[in-house]
Amino acid sequence: MKESVSVTINDKKVKVPREYTILNAAIEAGVKIPTLCHLDLHDLKMVNRTASCRVCMVEVADSPRLAPACATPVKDGMIIRTDTYRAIKARRTSVELLLSNHPTDCLICQRNLKCELQSLAKELNVREIHYSGKRNKYHLDTSSQAVIKNQDKCILCRRCETACNEIQTCGILSALNRGFDTVVGPAFNLPMVETSCTYCGQCVAVCPTAALTEVNHTRKVWKALHDPDKYVVVQTAPAIRVALGELFGMEAGSLVTGKLAASLRRLGFDQVYDTDFGADVTIMEEAKELIDRLENGGRLPMLTSCCPAWVSFIEHQFPDMVDIPSSCKSPHIMFGTIAKTYLAEKMGIDPKKMVVVSIMPCVAKKAEAARTELSIDDHDNVDIVITTRELGDMLKEAGIDFDKLADEDYDHPLGESTGASVIFGTTGGVIEAAMRTAYEWITGEELEQVEFHQLRGMDGLREATVDLKGREIKIGIAHGLGNARQLLEDIRNGKSEYHAIEIMACPGGCIGGGGQPYHYGNDEVVKARQRSLYKEDQGKKIRKSHENPEVIKMYEEYLGEPFYGELAHKLLHTKYTPKERI
Repeated sequence: MKESVSVTINDKKVKVPREYTILNAAIEAGVKIPTLCHLDLHDLKMVNRTASCRVCMVEVADSPRLAPACATPVKDGMIIRTDTYRAIKARRTSVELLLSNHPTDCLICQRNLKCELQSLAKELNVREIHYSGKRNKYHLDTSSQAVIKNQDKCILCRRCETACNEIQTCGILSALNRGFDTVVGPAFNLPMVETSCTYCGQCVAVCPTAALTEVNHTRKVWKALHDPDKYVVVQTAPAIRVALGELFGMEAGSLVTGKLAASLRRLGFDQVYDTDFGADVTIMEEAKELIDRLENGGRLPMLTSCCPAWVSFIEHQFPDMVDIPSSCKSPHIMFGTIAKTYLAEKMGIDPKKMVVVSIMPCVAKKAEAARTELSIDDHDNVDIVITTRELGDMLKEAGIDFDKLADEDYDHPLGESTGASVIFGTTGGVIEAAMRTAYEWITGEELEQVEFHQLRGMDGLREATVDLKGREIKIGIAHGLGNARQLLEDIRNGKSEYHAIEIMACPGGCIGGGGQPYHYGNDEVVKARQRSLYKEDQGKKIRKSHENPEVIKMYEEYLGEPFYGELAHKLLHTKYTPKERI
């Protein structure tokens, strides 16, 4: 049992573990202390505790100085006050000082009404700034396809550093210079596109202001929708359906699949599809590739390749291992390819007039869509990628009452999907979907119990053994690039005995993607999203990818044999290139 201490906060006595900070104790006591730089990621066992913003200052009895609550350990008998004039004034002064060196373009800022600094200024009743002087001015970095870096809006909270260096272990962001010239950015303040950034978007997800944001593509979508010469097709990733509702006041994890399809028709898309179809196709290819490696002495373990951020991670950080990932393209790229070939041919549409829009939970998908090795016949398979947040903004801009929409279905063909494809959105879901198909293809027997509970959970690193009628398949699962690094180092050092590994860059998988509604600091949100995906899987009539009738028909009519067919391999597979680590 953990040793406890007794502390008094605003005349309320509480017993808390000795390792607690004043902030932890205040939360236990039901006392609110405002914070800004602090970020407690419980499930990731990670805390950003730089105490740089000084917003959480409190008074401690017998101490001449105010103490930052987020970084001050409790002591037995400690008496704390959070509501004194001195503490309140110190907090307000800290916020005023931050605002004195911050742009005042709130009305047109991408984080307007979603900015933690803005909310805090309102909460602390800051109505004027008593400090004036020189304001930093930096170059706006729009070099990448995915992330915009605006150092003018950086408040030096260092939350992005924690996400990039400790959780994802990418090592891209750190403090540069000293004193008033201090700023957070890549080494030598290089443009983001010249670094080894994976564009996972976790820095964007934790940034309290608009110092880091996704590249906004909503205007491109509006333009395409109102171009009479364009036929605009949209696809939605599985993780969108369990997160979008949060932007409209619905409970975390609300399943809005039908409303999502209906809302996209209201926006004016010509065809509305589900990326789940592409996920089912991915399993057809990936499961067959795994079987091929198992039976023909191929390189093991095979790593799933659905996540573009982790693919960039291995290219930059482990360039000697680029032959390990599956050669399959990601589901939304596969879908884009199928749309501009099979679907275009079936509907009699010129592929050059077709615009494919992907709605993704992921910032990295923006950069992925621009990769030349994923294009076919010199044109992109996916033309525009927007995040869940961007879609929410478009729906609000159009005045669509999302939560009141009647449910609608996706269009056909390419509208049918299975429960296996739905769970792609959470950690462990891709490999579970693959096992449902691989089991039947290897054993030749029907899999009656389709749920592989041993592959589920939220632990950052997991392993399981799947028994395929006497043939044991050892599986490793990692979510978060820091955990991925550990798995990859084990492979490199010959310690891995896995046959297959699933890696997702974002904590929780796509449900915790960098383009999802902001949720950091509330672990229950991601868990609620995960439960909803499993619920939709359970409710599906078809729960194995290889039983999707529209997928089967497409292979018979067009692609040929999965993995081995010449056209299937040409359209649905790629290769990875070692890249310099910067």
